[in-house]
Parts: sequence; C-alpha cells; structure tokens
Amino acid sequence: MTLEQLRIFTAVAACQHVTRAAERLNMTQSAVSAAIAALEVRHGVKLFDRIGRSILLNGAGQQFLEEAQKVLAAAQAAEAVLNDLSGLGRGALTIMASQTVGAYWLPGCLAAFHQGFPGIRLQVSLGNTTEVTQAVLEGRAELGLTEGTNAPRGLLSRQIAEDEMIVVVSPFHPWARPGAVVDDLRDSAWILREAGSGTRQAFVRLLEAAGLSLDAIDIELELPGNEAVIGAVENGLTATLVSRSVVAAPLQYGRLALAPVAPLPRPYFLLRHPERYRSKSAEAFERLLENKA
Repeated sequence: MTLEQLRIFTAVAACQHVTRAAERLNMTQSAVSAAIAALEVRHGVKLFDRIGRSILLNGAGQQFLEEAQKVLAAAQAAEAVLNDLSGLGRGALTIMASQTVGAYWLPGCLAAFHQGFPGIRLQVSLGNTTEVTQAVLEGRAELGLTEGTNAPRGLLSRQIAEDEMIVVVSPFHPWARPGAVVDDLRDSAWILREAGSGTRQAFVRLLEAAGLSLDAIDIELELPGNEAVIGAVENGLTATLVSRSVVAAPLQYGRLALAPVAPLPRPYFLLRHPERYRSKSAEAFERLLENKA
C-alpha cells in the first residue's frame, strides 16, 4: 500500500466517480481504476459498490477512509517539517474554506500570498462550515476559513474579517415594492442553504432574534450552494438570507432586490488545530491575514 494509492482512494471516495476523481488528480481514468483495484485485490476486500456510473463507499470503505485520511494527514505534517527546514522557498499549504469565504473573500489573499511566496504550493478546497471544521480536526487541512459564531471544540479560532448578511428577493416580490415593510418573516416562502453551512446558521440566528424557529416558516427549497439559491430566488416569489458580497452583481443589475430587513453582521474565522504541527507557510499566511484585517 502506497501513499499515492491512499490519495487516489480518498479522491474517489470524495467524488463518488472515477472520472471526476481522475480529473481532480490530473490522472487518467484507467490509472485511478487500477489503483483502486490493486488495493481491493491485494487485501481481498471490496471498498466500493459500483452502481451505474457511480462508485460508492460501502461499510468497509467507510472504515478504511477514516484511517487513510489519518495516514495522509500524518504524511503531510512530516512533509511540512522537511519543507520548513529549507525555509519558505518551497513547500505546500492546505487550506479549506467555506463557500462564501472561499469564493468571494479568499481569492485576493491567495493571490497576495502567492506573489510573496511563489515556491509555496497552495492546495485549496471548498466545503460548508461543518466540512471545513472536520477537515481541520482530522488534519486534512492545516488551516480552515469559515463563517460562524463559536469556536469549534478542539480547535483554535480567531476572527479575521466581518461579513454582512442581507435578505434579498426577486423584483416581483411584495417585499421589493417601494415603502414595503417586513412585519413578519413568515409572510414569505424561503430558499435556504443546506444544513451545516454558515449561511444556514446565520439564518437560524435571524429567526431566533424574531422569536421564530425553522419549523415556523415556509421553506420552499434547500440547496447546496450560493449560486443555486440565488438563481432560484431570482425566478420566484421567495426570499433568502445571503452575504452582500455574493449578490453584489444581481443587486446592481436589478435581478434581485434588497428586502427591508436589518442586515446581520457575521464574522469570518480562521481555524487551526492546536496540537498539530504548524508549518512556516501557515504562519506566513496567518500574518498576511492579520495585515489585511
């Protein structure tokens, strides 16, 4: 068993598709399939169920995935130690960010870091807040960037920026009319991000401030991504809570309208594990964020 086989196995497990995993790894489909087959044949166990074009982890695969992720995280930490011995001229930094942070706030930071440290390879992935937290806990990401309110148990967390959440609707929604007043959040159907996302957590806080719960409102759809949510709101009579930066263009061009609901501040947090090795590249990236704040 090699680290490369483990890397391929975890990629296929994440993508649930050999072709997509091959594209992510910049490998041929046949090479990825061969690596998975070699693992299964060598150890006499099936790790995936093949259903149509999908390849899904079975029970044995789920158990093996946890151990494979631990081994890869340990190898990554060992590589970071060696890279640090040569200074910041080379190395890698793994970062996972929640969707809003990663798509709208982080790119400028990444560009500035690359300009200052071109020899450091940045490995960046996106997920929701829960997925980012889990990746940092398990060592699959050295740094995490999320939206939220509380430091996850077992991680160090500090605020690095602040976002503003706003309620938006289509131009045809009653809340978009001049002089409209929102007396009750239950007067509209809503489209929400998926459970586990920072945007969903912010919406729950908005409801709690109004003395409401999720059970009290009409949830028309739950969608896994800002773009999907925005597209659905643009084409219906629903409302959503979203980062102002995410909807800057739709608001500017009249595809969405701002509802008369007080904006909700939301901090961005940097997460890291206090007991895992802290690379020099991570320290440099944190300093860059401090200077940006």
